[in-house]
Amino acid sequence: MLQNLFLVAGTLAPLLQGLPGTDAISTNFTSACEDIASRASSIHNTTAFFSSFVPVGTNLTLDSDPTCGTPSQVTFSDMCRVALNVSTSDQSGIIMEAWLPTNWTGRFLSTGNGGLAGCIQYIDLAYGAELGFATVGANNGHNGSSGEAFYEHPEVLKDFVYRSVHTNVIVGKEITKMFYGAPHTFSYYSGCSTGGRQGFKSVQDFPEDFDGVLAGAPALRFSNLMSWLGRFFNILGTPDSPSFITTDQWVGLIHENILKQCDKIDGVEDGIIEDPNLCDYKPEELMCSPGSNSSDCLTPTQVDAVRQVFSPMYDLNGNLMYSKQQPGGENIALVPPIYTSGQPVVFALDWFHYVVYNPSKDVTKLNLTDYQLAEDLNPFNIATFEGDISAFKARNGRVIAYHGQADMLVSPADTELYYNYVSRTMGLPPTELDDFLRYFRISGMSHCFGGDGAWEFGQGLEGLVGNFSTEMLDPERNALTALVRWVEEGIAPDTLLGTKYVNDTPSLGVEFSRKHCRYPLRNTYDGVGDSSIPESWSCQ
Repeated sequence: MLQNLFLVAGTLAPLLQGLPGTDAISTNFTSACEDIASRASSIHNTTAFFSSFVPVGTNLTLDSDPTCGTPSQVTFSDMCRVALNVSTSDQSGIIMEAWLPTNWTGRFLSTGNGGLAGCIQYIDLAYGAELGFATVGANNGHNGSSGEAFYEHPEVLKDFVYRSVHTNVIVGKEITKMFYGAPHTFSYYSGCSTGGRQGFKSVQDFPEDFDGVLAGAPALRFSNLMSWLGRFFNILGTPDSPSFITTDQWVGLIHENILKQCDKIDGVEDGIIEDPNLCDYKPEELMCSPGSNSSDCLTPTQVDAVRQVFSPMYDLNGNLMYSKQQPGGENIALVPPIYTSGQPVVFALDWFHYVVYNPSKDVTKLNLTDYQLAEDLNPFNIATFEGDISAFKARNGRVIAYHGQADMLVSPADTELYYNYVSRTMGLPPTELDDFLRYFRISGMSHCFGGDGAWEFGQGLEGLVGNFSTEMLDPERNALTALVRWVEEGIAPDTLLGTKYVNDTPSLGVEFSRKHCRYPLRNTYDGVGDSSIPESWSCQ
């Protein structure tokens, strides 16, 4: 039951017995925290930097790389913070942290990463610890958002592809047992983007690591994704190119035209396209007629570029390399660096500079031959596109996957492609995949969070700061607690209730809510009632 999510498990060690509640912290807990660093250093290949008790509400100053963009993090629970180094080879290692809360529920949670980044996701550590998970995160084997550390360092690349998370789990579980005096009861994972790919990598290659996996916007077929992102530069070019399209044109012209053509398909004109698959966008509507003001229309060359942006990517033999970009997310802040920077997306730049080729390679002149080389290289099977996940299923593992339908960084169409590939590979229709894998399409959500849709559904801390109410932790509207309920009670989520706050600020109140359907069902307005309330919609 929901209330059990936040109760201390009965198997905890004596050091947590008789906690004095919120007014004081057990002396045993703080002393155990002071001691855990030296004890953790006994774990193979592990050196602890420090362990310290951190009271709830502390604004931690973080010693992370400036490119990670996380100089500080507020904590939401009393906890023991442990920082460690774990050697993964004689040429590589990971920096990891374990946040061990006083309100431990007996559950373990591993967090993921984003982009090419070697950045601990401290916001996810804070979220997991607040919910009573012994929570761990790692730096992916390098520091900072650049991929430069991969160049001529295959062991570092191996950490990035899979070994960091797996090592982090092994060591994290051992520290959890060492600290609390009892092993975890259930093991979970939560991550988005690269973190979503890491979650599926664990499902595919390390099925024993987790009982439940929450994987958002998974960056599957990773090398092809990097090529796809780089391809936008090939299509649009530099600002002086005839095919170039400005930010104002993307936001004020193209996006508005897409909504004009497709917004009403779901029955409501609300600025949100529920199912972009139903949107057969025709940019030719915007083509300039002779004598037209070019600021209010597109040239034929620009129209052709828009059509290419929203078309799948094929290799030299006509095989699909990556799914099409979905229409509907052009008004978000991600647009400038993807489409209008005048150079390839930085992820693609780094991947081809430091993994596929070398730093001297002119990556502004890549073509399908280069993209094919990247796909064939596939270091350590970073594609993460294995269709047989029967080993995870056999041990009663559960996966909740989700993807924003207005995501412009990772195509949501590719997540559908993977879901259907698993279905075909395992010979299971969706009704049987539902037993262990459920995929939710989140309308109007950008990359992992944000956007015009009802994007807050407990997938992370971003939309929940200051709102840790019982209502917002209800498994009907919280993906993480829904996963816990599915794993531990066998109650699978049929929908995820998303919330859109006014100005994305919980304190300003709710703008609207909407239930998001599990794939392949789609959300459709019933034609009556207030479209801002979830009861006016149904999964069909």
